[in-house]
Amino acid sequence: MSQTPDAPARKPFRVHHLAAAKDAGRPLTMLTAYDAPTARIFDDAGVDMLLVGDSMGDNMLAHANTIPVTVDEMIPAVRAVSRAARHALVVADLPFGSYEDSPQHAFATAVRMLKEGGAHAVKLEGGRRVAAHVKLLTDSGIPVIGHLGFTPQSENIFGGKRVQGRGDEAAEALCEDALALAEAGASAVVLEMVPAPVAARATEILAIPTIGIGAGAEVDGQVLVWLDMAGMGDWSPRFAKQFGQVGAALRAAAASYVDEVRSGAFPQAEHSYES
Repeated sequence: MSQTPDAPARKPFRVHHLAAAKDAGRPLTMLTAYDAPTARIFDDAGVDMLLVGDSMGDNMLAHANTIPVTVDEMIPAVRAVSRAARHALVVADLPFGSYEDSPQHAFATAVRMLKEGGAHAVKLEGGRRVAAHVKLLTDSGIPVIGHLGFTPQSENIFGGKRVQGRGDEAAEALCEDALALAEAGASAVVLEMVPAPVAARATEILAIPTIGIGAGAEVDGQVLVWLDMAGMGDWSPRFAKQFGQVGAALRAAAASYVDEVRSGAFPQAEHSYES
C-alpha cells in the first residue's frame, strides 16, 4: 500500500530569501501585524513577511496618522509579533523622528528593534537622503527595507495622502532613489501609491525586490495593512482588496454575546465548574 510522503516542513523565511524569490519570479507576500494573535494566524497562513508598521498609529492607537508613534510604543508590538511568528520574516518600522537626523541615530533605533523587539529587519522611509543611514545599518549587519513613493511620515510635506512619482522628472527621481537604496545595501524596497508604469520600471532596473502597495501588479510582491485586507472597517483605500469581512463577523459575535448574557442563555451548565 503506497503512502503519501509528508510535506516538507516549512522553513523560516529570512532576508536572503528575498533575492531568491525575485530571481525565481515568485511573488512575495507581506501583511502588517501589531500583536501576537494576528501574527500567529498570518504566519500559519504562509505569509512571507510581517511588517510591524508605524501604521499602528492610525490603525491601532487611534491617531490621525503615523507621525505620533514612538519607539517605545513600537517595541512591545515588535516583540509580540516576533515571538508569535515561527516562519515569517519580521520587519519593524523606524518611526518618525527616530532616524532622520543621522546614520548613528538610525543605528541606535535599529539596534533596539533587533535586540529588544526581536525583529529580523527594519524599514525606513526615503531615498538618497537616507542612503548613508542604510549603508551604516547594512554594514553593521542589520537588514534594511526601503520605502519610497508616498511615505506616510512625510504626509505634511506632501499635503496629504497623494500619489507620488507622476511625471517624467518625478518618476526618474524615484528610480534614482531606489537605485541609491540598493547600492547602499537595502534588501528590498516598498513602493507606495506609485503609478504602475513607474513601479514596473523601478522593478526592472533593481536587482533587489520591490514590494508594492498601490503600485500595480508589475512588482515583485505586495503588502497590505491587515485591517484593510480583512474588512475591519467601513472604508479601505482604493488599492486594497477586502479578502474577508472579519469586522462584520466580530461585531456579530460580540452582539450575540451581549444578547445571550442579557437573556440568560449564557452561561449554561456546561460552562460552569462543579464543586
